[in-house]
Amino acid sequence: MKSSTLNSILERRKNGTLGEIWADWKWIFGYSRRFKGSIAGYTILGVMSSTLGLASAVASKYLVDVVIGRKVDQLWIAALVMLASALFSLALNNTTNRLKQRLEVDMTNVIRSDVFESVMDAGWQSLNQYSSGDILNRFHGDIGTVAGNAVSWIPTTMISLYNFLASFAVIWYYSPMMAVIALSSAPVMLLMSRYLMRKQKGFREQMMKSTSDLYSFEAETLYHLDTVKSFGVMNTFSETLKDLQTQYRNITLTWNLFQIHTNIFMTVIGLLVSYVAYGYALYLLWGGSITYGTMTLFLQQRGSLSGAFQSLVSIVPSFISSSVSAHRLQELMNLPREKHHGAEIPERFHEGRLTVRFSGIDFRYAEGKEPVLEESDFEARPGQITALVGPSGEGKTTVLRLLLGMIEPAKGRGVFQLPGGEELPMTAESRRLISYVPQGNTLLKGSIAENLRLARPEATEAQLREALQMAEAWEFVEKMPEGMNSPVRERGHSLSEGQAQRVSIARALLRDAPIILMDEATSALDVETERKVLRNILQKAPEKTFILTTHRPTVLSMCDKVYRVVDRKITQLGQEEIEVISRTF
Repeated sequence: MKSSTLNSILERRKNGTLGEIWADWKWIFGYSRRFKGSIAGYTILGVMSSTLGLASAVASKYLVDVVIGRKVDQLWIAALVMLASALFSLALNNTTNRLKQRLEVDMTNVIRSDVFESVMDAGWQSLNQYSSGDILNRFHGDIGTVAGNAVSWIPTTMISLYNFLASFAVIWYYSPMMAVIALSSAPVMLLMSRYLMRKQKGFREQMMKSTSDLYSFEAETLYHLDTVKSFGVMNTFSETLKDLQTQYRNITLTWNLFQIHTNIFMTVIGLLVSYVAYGYALYLLWGGSITYGTMTLFLQQRGSLSGAFQSLVSIVPSFISSSVSAHRLQELMNLPREKHHGAEIPERFHEGRLTVRFSGIDFRYAEGKEPVLEESDFEARPGQITALVGPSGEGKTTVLRLLLGMIEPAKGRGVFQLPGGEELPMTAESRRLISYVPQGNTLLKGSIAENLRLARPEATEAQLREALQMAEAWEFVEKMPEGMNSPVRERGHSLSEGQAQRVSIARALLRDAPIILMDEATSALDVETERKVLRNILQKAPEKTFILTTHRPTVLSMCDKVYRVVDRKITQLGQEEIEVISRTF
């Protein structure tokens, strides 16, 4: 048995698995320490409950002996001890369950909050490696696994160990041979735990990956359901889902079959031990060595001993499952962070009249990949509309990500500059200087007012109305049954594309940042409304720096500067080139 355990440890040390599991559990214990007082209380209550259960078992032994011996004067004592133990045990069990539930909820919330904050602050490039479905699976499946085991692993181990030792001691007190028989299945269980440990990790990793694939597919399909329906490919997507479900089913059933075979084997071993123990107890009873009550206690505590040992052995699979889940969560928490400026942005930068400037920018998304931008310059001044045009996939979106501080150039500088020449580099903090209107429908579930106040929580209704008026949205919002308090469904589905775009523009204007960045934000508007919106912004916010990407020639005619992104370069266009591009749109 010692050799088997040693070989298992050496094998895991050799392939690195043991070190990984230990590192993952050190991380889990870091969370357990935050609740050490409650976990200690949970453990103590569990031990007390086990003690009362054991006392009740011993009392039942004496009760049987009292009844058989017709010792009426002692009957009430044994019955009272048994009843009191059972009632106290019931109260303790319910208290323990309540404490455990509260601990698991609190632990889950703490871990989820930490992971969520890490994801929110993760760099765009590093986070972009993971699908939304995979992240959601880690948030729900992995966090639940880790939180449950972080709370229960120490108490379960201590309580099971206590039950095992206490049951063994009681049986040994009455019959050392019976204790040896009751423990005879232990070597087999230890050998099986080694085998289970090796198989469990692989199956757990496969199941979590398969679940993430399912989550990703379902989330993406629901998000693009209109597109799926418009192409009439619902059956294709249904078949893909069935394929993913089949993969998950095969992995799950393979693991389940392995567990069934293992359980059958262990049950047979347990039954053999039970029959031997039962036969030996009958032999002792036949010879007058024990009483009926002692025989009942033997059989009861043999079951408790076996159950406690199985509970100890079963900790190994949960130990590994938690290790796999903890590793997946740490992957998210250890993602590279966004670049932070490290200090508050001076108020003078918030007051407006900022020039946006790129100088000699180079950028590629990964080492070894083709560069997206090379030696590129760009400038947008306050009081002007600056446009970015170019074919899809040439780098317009990359320019926007650089402006927003989501990615960093490999070479060159990107800054915001005050009229006096003072500069601020583009970082995650400098993003506060930008009111951004992204492509597509970006409204969230809630009311129109709630969507607007995402940009400015303290905004008054008068300020909300003014922003809607500037975005040419007030006319239709005012006519809605509840006005600004009218509900918006998930992803703005209760509004038309044009209405949703105007509310998104109003939200950006409400933020009142010195730079307005619009990414195809007027694509769903008619020409007349588009011109009205742009004129409103220029008239009511003449000090703003206005940058937009567009494919609309009607917008270009209103721009002071037009840059084209093509062939890895950002190039300023002259009037003749603008006219040529306008005709090619």
